[in-house]
Amino acid sequence: MPGIKVHPNDSFDEAYRKFKKQVDRNLIVTETRARRFFEPMTEIRKKQKISARKKMLKRLYMLRRYESRL
Repeated sequence: MPGIKVHPNDSFDEAYRKFKKQVDRNLIVTETRARRFFEPMTEIRKKQKISARKKMLKRLYMLRRYESRL
């Protein structure tokens, strides 16, 4: 669970912004949305396959971009 330290001179808006940043970093909201409904294993595997492909294409893009600078 995310926790923040609030200093006496911090405003509510600053503390709220820090808290939201912690929640975003820990992926709490996205995880709760994903667990909201039951997903069969076929759907989970499908999503993993899509994310692996995206990651591979991103790495390939970055590699080609880096090689073009040389």
